Amino acid sequence: MASEVLRVHHIEGSSLVNGPGKRFVVWVQGCTLSCPGCFNPATFPRDGGTGIPIDLLAKQILSQKENFEGITISGGEPLQQIKALTILLRIIRDNSQLSSLVFSGFTWPEIQRIPGIQDLLATVDILLAGRYQADKRLARGLLGSSNKTPYFLSGRYSMRDLEEIPIAEVLIGTDGSITSTGIDPLGR
Repeated sequence: MASEVLRVHHIEGSSLVNGPGKRFVVWVQGCTLSCPGCFNPATFPRDGGTGIPIDLLAKQILSQKENFEGITISGGEPLQQIKALTILLRIIRDNSQLSSLVFSGFTWPEIQRIPGIQDLLATVDILLAGRYQADKRLARGLLGSSNKTPYFLSGRYSMRDLEEIPIAEVLIGTDGSITSTGIDPLGR
């Protein structure tokens, strides 16, 4: 497994706005969907970010598992790295009670056609599917636009859990860096 690498744009070890409860958030690098109006266009290039070996990322997450409720995978487009993502989420699922939430710009019918998708979905509690559409901007309940659809795959969460999530947070790192995140981090 050490040979499998996930291309990562950013990691945030403690977020309250990227899923139910406190979350460990991984934004993957690379997205060919390039939705107009996307909040994270810096994640589009596949050659950006940092390649992190799956075993090291899993170890980092699991070493802190008592500090958060779950892991959120956003992007970029996570499903364009399905093999590495499946391995990561399988390790997390097998070694903790952490929940998992995955954002995808693909629609449910497109997702169903991705080779290996059932193995990934078996490790996911919530999948948020559909391309961001600026003309249908919603920015609440973790839904950027009204066409996005949540799929509750495990029964662990419901729409009410998503509706209770704050829309934004500003995080200040120990190095003075500022990260604005959430479904409406710019308050547009």
